[in-house]
Amino acid sequence: MTQKIIEENNTGQENTSGQENISGQGKKRRLTTHGYLLITLAVVLLACILVIMYRFNNWGQLITQEEIFQDGPGEYSDTFDMILPVVDADGNIIVHEKGTKQNILLFGNAPFADDRHAKDGLANLIADMTGANIYNCSISGSYLASEQPYYNPDNPMDAYVLYWLVCQAVFGETNYVFESAELNLQENTPPDAKEAIETLNSIDLNDIDVIAILYDGYDYLLGHCMFNDDKPTDITQFTGNLEASIELLQQYYPKIRIIVLSPPYAFSDKLDEDGNYISSDIATYGWDVLSTYSIKQYGSCANRQVTYIDNLYGTITEENAKDYLIDNLHLNVAGRKKIAERFVYALEYYDHD
Repeated sequence: MTQKIIEENNTGQENTSGQENISGQGKKRRLTTHGYLLITLAVVLLACILVIMYRFNNWGQLITQEEIFQDGPGEYSDTFDMILPVVDADGNIIVHEKGTKQNILLFGNAPFADDRHAKDGLANLIADMTGANIYNCSISGSYLASEQPYYNPDNPMDAYVLYWLVCQAVFGETNYVFESAELNLQENTPPDAKEAIETLNSIDLNDIDVIAILYDGYDYLLGHCMFNDDKPTDITQFTGNLEASIELLQQYYPKIRIIVLSPPYAFSDKLDEDGNYISSDIATYGWDVLSTYSIKQYGSCANRQVTYIDNLYGTITEENAKDYLIDNLHLNVAGRKKIAERFVYALEYYDHD
């Protein structure tokens, strides 16, 4: 009896031990979310390394800087050119038929006014290249930004800013301004002013196809105001006088194509210690450098949706200016030809055969 109880106890102990073994075998370790994340990151990192190694070994053929420039440095052209057509009420481009004469009216100062009757004057070069009828109403010594918001005899040269000339062309009611200016300027009246005004008075804008506007860096040299964000048509500003004039022309003669040519590069009239003209990107006269005038002018043309030819960066630049200027400001014959070529390119951009 006692032996039987001992055997039963031994059997029970063995079973208990067996259950513990079975339970221990069932408790296998499982990966946690953190473990899976580490494995995933490791796989992704390995893949990235393999891709980088592959791309590095198969990226292309390495070449030296000497090989890149073996044919010279090349040219980099980055201008603010904006060549736009005139469109009708339905948005169709109004084009000029090649072979027919255009009537082109010019406003501006020295570039158009210098040697105005010479064969190599800018206006006559354009006439020869295009066969157009040119009406040259530019005035030497004039500028774009008026010094007063209205005509004041104390500033008689203001009479010849673009806005008053356009008012005369559109309304024909500002002759008194020019008469007053001549009376006050007397012998200092620009020598071509009378001829320009007479030409302007002889024109019917209904017959004009294109108006070209070109003022050089004279406003910059005079330190004239540049822009007024609160009043974009402020005629005392370089851009404002332009926008006020364009606005008037577009309101009354929307079919006339307007082409604005930026100032060509001009040096300041200040000299360095070696007697050379100082860059117009360094010297200022109260407002800003010449390039800022040009860039702001581009913005005005973009606002008014008219063609803009960037002469400052695309025609006569600081790098080549000495080849095309006779001083710090005025164009030589080669410079005029270069300006004429760029103008004709923009003029005929949308022409039909």
